[in-house]
Amino acid sequence: MSILLTTKQAANFLAVSAAFLERDRWAGARIPFIKLGTRSIRYREEDLENYIQQQVRFSTSEEGY
Repeated sequence: MSILLTTKQAANFLAVSAAFLERDRWAGARIPFIKLGTRSIRYREEDLENYIQQQVRFSTSEEGY
């Protein structure tokens, strides 16, 4: 079973603000999330870890998102 994190918990996990995650969802969600009901948003820990791995770069000039 996956561990589900709230937006605040996910933000702490990624060391970003909750507003960063809210903007990400609004702009097209690079970071996968789960919507439970009409207002409840959750993040799976393994999705956050995968997102971190996808952000690894070896040069500042390397293309990313």
